[in-house]
Amino acid sequence: MIISRYCSFKPPVLLLNGSIVIKQEAGDPADFLKSAYRQLHIQYPKFFKMDNLCKLAFLSAEILLKDTELTTRYPSEDIGMIILNASSSLETDEKHQESISDRRNYFPSPSVFVYTLPNIMTGEIAIRHKIKGENAVIISEKPDAQLIFHLVDELFSRKRVSCCITGWVEAYNDRLTSCLMLLENEEKAKSVTEPEEIIIFDPSNIERIFKEA
Repeated sequence: MIISRYCSFKPPVLLLNGSIVIKQEAGDPADFLKSAYRQLHIQYPKFFKMDNLCKLAFLSAEILLKDTELTTRYPSEDIGMIILNASSSLETDEKHQESISDRRNYFPSPSVFVYTLPNIMTGEIAIRHKIKGENAVIISEKPDAQLIFHLVDELFSRKRVSCCITGWVEAYNDRLTSCLMLLENEEKAKSVTEPEEIIIFDPSNIERIFKEA
């Protein structure tokens, strides 16, 4: 298995395979997400209802999977996702808590409540890209190359997936970072485009990509 491509976001730069896709002046990261959406000419109105965690995961996956023809080359059920993050959905959890903490002004919002689970971000990616394989969000203090390798390697070893999106997506207050990787068979990857660099899927290469991001 190889890491056929990777996408990373660290404000104010969004990169694909280490090359800049979008760069803006430093500012509010949440505003950057909206601006990046418009610059990518995406037509997906639901984007504006998402919380920052989902917006970041959605945009990162959009860049990562652009022109890959993923569901043409793999059955939807064979594409998996394993994503790590540190804060879970805490940013949205706090907003929801504020809406219910005052009994005299009790007004919970269904549009906020729906994002009080971190795996909603994998759900949004799955809906957008018609992915139906196994997926999970794992809480980790930091990007953990060893953990990702063992989790994803287990899925491949048990033949639960033939392709997998994995990496890190974190969004809490103004701390927004992501690094997603697409893992697939080398020959399958070459059927779309010849990779500039063959990156074997192993902990050392995962760690290297995390450090570059």
